[in-house]
Amino acid sequence: MNNAANQQPREKTIARTSVISIFANVALAAFKAFVGIASSSISIILDAVNNLSDALSSIITIIGIKLAAKKPDKKHPYGHGRIEYISASAISVIVLYAGLAALKESVEKIIRPQRPNYTSATIAILAAAILVKIFLGFYVKSVGKKVSSKALEASGDDAKNDALLSASVLASVLAMKFFGVSLEAYVGVLISIFIIKNGIEILKDTLDDILGARVPRQTAIAVKQTICETPGVHGAYDLFLNDYGPDRLQGSVHVEVDDTMTAQEIDELSNHIILSVYKEHRVILTAVGIYSRNTREPEAVAAKEKIISLLESYKNVLQMHGFYFDKEKKIIKFDVIISFDSKDREGECSSILQAAMQEFPGYSIKINLDSDMSD
Repeated sequence: MNNAANQQPREKTIARTSVISIFANVALAAFKAFVGIASSSISIILDAVNNLSDALSSIITIIGIKLAAKKPDKKHPYGHGRIEYISASAISVIVLYAGLAALKESVEKIIRPQRPNYTSATIAILAAAILVKIFLGFYVKSVGKKVSSKALEASGDDAKNDALLSASVLASVLAMKFFGVSLEAYVGVLISIFIIKNGIEILKDTLDDILGARVPRQTAIAVKQTICETPGVHGAYDLFLNDYGPDRLQGSVHVEVDDTMTAQEIDELSNHIILSVYKEHRVILTAVGIYSRNTREPEAVAAKEKIISLLESYKNVLQMHGFYFDKEKKIIKFDVIISFDSKDREGECSSILQAAMQEFPGYSIKINLDSDMSD
């Protein structure tokens, strides 16, 4: 099951958008640098440098998507998709650097103010640059969301922040030209702080992806719903999905089926689930485990009902599944999902075990503390 064909159009879309961003930022940087030097305005020159950093971000995005598209190899059997997250984190570092540089320059201008020479051409170019940056920011971010590219989304946010920075420069230019009041440095400090905050947020999001954050709850619920719609499946549990890059989710799941199913029927069921989940959600299930549902022993059904009733007194228990009952060997086993909101999940699990042992004296009881993607 290979999604390389789906990745190719996505790679081209990201590369094309990044190239557009590069040309736009280089052009803006050139115009601003010319105006900044001509008017002796360090803030406009700094804005030009910021545009060059955006061009560099787009170059990093292109390199990242190219590397991420590499085929799996012996060292990286799940592909190189997470390189995109690394490239997004690199962009966040650039954003942080731009914010810190702007903050430093603004503070220096407060301490040692300078009087630049602004013209009508300066105002016109800055106004045009702001409009271009706003359009570019919304365009790049919309494409990023469409193709699930964190790097493009980060670049789009950065472009919109740059528009704010340029707007602050323009506002200070107008204040100086028409009222003789110098506000550029103070506004620059506020905008710099905003840019730094945005860079930190982008870095945090990408680090979560690199570390392996939980997939979106709606994705997990949708996958389990598709599985439960399969005839013969009484429940889907223990869904674990690993993120190997955008649109590269792989994982496993357990399903509950009747204990009367044959190995051949289970094999056909597993294949059907794997194909259905990939078709509907582009998620690759590498394994489908089985929980046997006891349908032949009334004692097992009664024991399960007792356990369910016992668990109702624990508010942090979200689910019980994988119930196993053996009357002859006096064995009871089940999995329990306790919310991460619990202050002591292990302690609650131990409490449940003690209560179950009192309910079923003489039985060997084993409880597996489980977690779930849709918790």
